[in-house]
Amino acid sequence: MKKLIAGIALFGTFALASAQTITFDKTTFDYGTIKPSSDGTRFFNVTNTGDKPLVLSNVKASCGCTTPQFSTDPIMPGKSAQIKVGYNTAINGPFNKMIEVFSNDPANSRSVIYIKGNVDTKAAEVATTPATTEPAAAPAKKSKKVAATK
Repeated sequence: MKKLIAGIALFGTFALASAQTITFDKTTFDYGTIKPSSDGTRFFNVTNTGDKPLVLSNVKASCGCTTPQFSTDPIMPGKSAQIKVGYNTAINGPFNKMIEVFSNDPANSRSVIYIKGNVDTKAAEVATTPATTEPAAAPAKKSKKVAATK
């Protein structure tokens, strides 16, 4: 009888060792201080570090101001997927929201990720980088070329 119990325990250990495992690139996304009505969309990367397909069955926000989106397609071993999280930035003030992620990971069937930040009308403007101003200059060159051909 002892051998039977030991065998079952040993088999259970191997079954858990060869399973799907959920891993996040980060468990908290800090928006920092942002302006009202700015882009509230952020992404969490989910990786399957196990050796069986990982399936996200549900992703649930703690309130209606946070909207998660995810795919129920299996995440193959070694592959990643994204959870898209949107926060309603029309709501002024600090926020700290919890998002529950449910999966078929036997050790972590319920994981928790967070978003936090502060929506403030006095937030600094985002600086424009040269990469974003460059495409605007391109049409001006094109119009010169068109003018030269007439």
